[in-house]
Amino acid sequence: MLISYRWEFIEPTVSIFTMNIIKYPTREEWKALLQRPHRDASELRNTVKTVLDDIQQRGDAAVMDYELKFDKVQLDSLAVSEAEMQEAEGLVSDDLKRAIQLAHDNIAAFHSAQAYAPIEVETRPGVKCWQKSIAIEKVGLYIPGGTAPLFSTVLMLATPAKIAGCRDIVLCSPPNKEGKLNPAILVAARIAGVNRIFKAGGVQAIGAMAYGTESVPKVSKIFGPGNQFVMAAKQQVSLHEVAIDMPAGPSEVAIVADSTCNAAFVAADLLSQAEHGIDSQSILFTDSVQVADAVSAEVDRQLALLPRMEIASKALEYSKIIILHDIKEAFDICNDYAPEHLILAMDSAMDYCDSVVNAGSVFVGHYSCESAGDYASGTNHTLPTSGYAKAYSGVNLDSFCRKVTFQNLTAEGIANIGRAVELMAEAEMLDAHKNAMTIRLQSL
Repeated sequence: MLISYRWEFIEPTVSIFTMNIIKYPTREEWKALLQRPHRDASELRNTVKTVLDDIQQRGDAAVMDYELKFDKVQLDSLAVSEAEMQEAEGLVSDDLKRAIQLAHDNIAAFHSAQAYAPIEVETRPGVKCWQKSIAIEKVGLYIPGGTAPLFSTVLMLATPAKIAGCRDIVLCSPPNKEGKLNPAILVAARIAGVNRIFKAGGVQAIGAMAYGTESVPKVSKIFGPGNQFVMAAKQQVSLHEVAIDMPAGPSEVAIVADSTCNAAFVAADLLSQAEHGIDSQSILFTDSVQVADAVSAEVDRQLALLPRMEIASKALEYSKIIILHDIKEAFDICNDYAPEHLILAMDSAMDYCDSVVNAGSVFVGHYSCESAGDYASGTNHTLPTSGYAKAYSGVNLDSFCRKVTFQNLTAEGIANIGRAVELMAEAEMLDAHKNAMTIRLQSL
């Protein structure tokens, strides 16, 4: 059931939070100001390794034991049955199903347009090179299912996997104490084309997909968000067993706003990020003291109305409003930060798109809230955090594919490049490499 909150009829009676406002920091101060929330993961490693090793050795039995320990549920089977899929259909409202279908269709449209066009080049007469995109055969999707079951992430991951042509799309999500998965997760999985669904959360889910168990197939690449234990598990299995989508940390948003922004919109966007978790981060960059004050007041007002107020309040401890001398400086510091999400809250937002160098996903203009991309505009919401936007892309169609190169050389091709190959191999003192070409040249 969808719940709506009538914001306009509730007003806080006292101020409960004031955002930290920093005025005109020097460039030397930027690094310290842009620090992310940091957790020491060293203590997690041994715990995560113990669970992963146990799953590798005992398979399903270990996964079920950890489900009982961590999720407090006794499971007879890890697999979600067809009867459970049918039950879920009846538990999700028609309105929500239509919303999920609309989001899926938009995500599919955007990601289908990313399809790779093969290239073929004759670099020299008789030397032909080409490249082909081939889907990863087996992918695993991890979908959190705790206080915020992310059925939208099912669409973001399974939809491009299906379009790419992945043969097996395996999904794991933690069950509730009755041994059931969130029904919206199951409905989204069916709409997006997931092949197999399993009841497993946390480290045990990552281990099951990385190593394979009697029930859960081993996959080649694991996608999806999660808590610090899930992230640590993904990093550990990526060293030897499987690929992962990207390094990940707490979610974040940055907003660049000028005097034309709507302070209520900006505050709502800052809070929509803050409610993700206590270590989320929201930062506003602006060239206007008046905007900073107005947004701070709006954050205070809107925060009091949030059902997840306690979580958002803690996240705001890591958040701040930074006032710069001008918009150019605001973009400079924002590019240093390299946010996961970036909102451009200004009338002339389209004119500043080229000023964005480092960001996971950009929301341009007053009406382009992050929530649109999180759910239904069509872009992917699985994005690089922790500054990785300087080097990583968000999940896209290519994330589910490999690019394989081919070459075909004729006798003419050997004649055209053979001597260059011999000389280069000889210079690197790799005589067998040289000989592989020499015997071909001699055969001519």
